[in-house]
Amino acid sequence: MTVDAVDEPFRTQLTVRLRGGQTLLGVPLPDPCTFTSGSGADVLWMGPDEYLVLAEPGRQAELEAALSRGSAAVVDVSAQRNVVRLTGSHAADVLAHGCSIDLEVAPPGTCVQTLLARTGIVLMVREEGYTILVRQSFSDYFKAWLADASLEYVS
Repeated sequence: MTVDAVDEPFRTQLTVRLRGGQTLLGVPLPDPCTFTSGSGADVLWMGPDEYLVLAEPGRQAELEAALSRGSAAVVDVSAQRNVVRLTGSHAADVLAHGCSIDLEVAPPGTCVQTLLARTGIVLMVREEGYTILVRQSFSDYFKAWLADASLEYVS
């Protein structure tokens, strides 16, 4: 199989609004259109002074409490998006069927909000593939599209 799509379990997702500061949870703040990782969490740049913290399931209360101690505004959005990991030698080819981002020049650590097959997503480029965050209400459509776009690459 040259393409593998895996649903990740219910992930902790916290939107954080922060003015000033250098780190969140001890992780350096990412530059625009990037993400940083550490302490079991990814910190995604979503816009000026807005970040998304993505972590393993069940850490909402712990991370929200840690983030709220500072001057950050924190909202738990864990139920807002589903998370899918796309890996394999043809993962970029599958995404190219519906995404205008040139993944050939997007290095690992890139994080963008874009459209994939008319569906708003957050796309994270990793060394081992891609992490895609898709709104819950578009999840069934996204999975059907992904299955169709992957068909020619699955043996």
